[in-house]
Amino acid sequence: MCGVPADNDDNAVDAAQSPLPSIAREVEDFVSTGGWDQPPQMFALVRTAELLAQQPELADQLDVAAELTPVAQDPLPEQDLGEALSGIEWPEVVAGCALAQEIVVLPPGAEQELDSVPQETEVLRRVAAEHPQRREARLVAAVLRNGSIACVLRLRGDQERPDEIVEHPELAPNLTDALMQTLRP
Repeated sequence: MCGVPADNDDNAVDAAQSPLPSIAREVEDFVSTGGWDQPPQMFALVRTAELLAQQPELADQLDVAAELTPVAQDPLPEQDLGEALSGIEWPEVVAGCALAQEIVVLPPGAEQELDSVPQETEVLRRVAAEHPQRREARLVAAVLRNGSIACVLRLRGDQERPDEIVEHPELAPNLTDALMQTLRP
């Protein structure tokens, strides 16, 4: 797994030393092995020590030195992603969560073009999918209960250019806010 040394404090993950960027990359790497055109996938982020205490038979499958381990969840319901996320409440044993989803990225100039389109979700999706300069991408957004955020974006390459990886915690603020809400008691 991510290989970030475990912290002895079971109550908090230190935000300054957060393993989250590494875990977000690990989740993206895992999802990418399935190729493109996948539905959104949710992961619980659990403390490795707690996971091993509950399921010691996993010791040979996990990086026991890793502070957190991503655990793939059942597929999300086929509905609006926002609605699906609003129905999720994680138990306290879950330190955080991550979501991998495929999106369409448009160039900065496309925003002006979209201003003339009706602001209905399905219309916007269709226009974005048909835009000649669109780029398909996979976004992984990850959050922890302590407020740590990490995002990884893989822009799909083509015959002219390779895949590109972009990392920044502010890539998807609305999504990370929605993920944080799933962690609130």
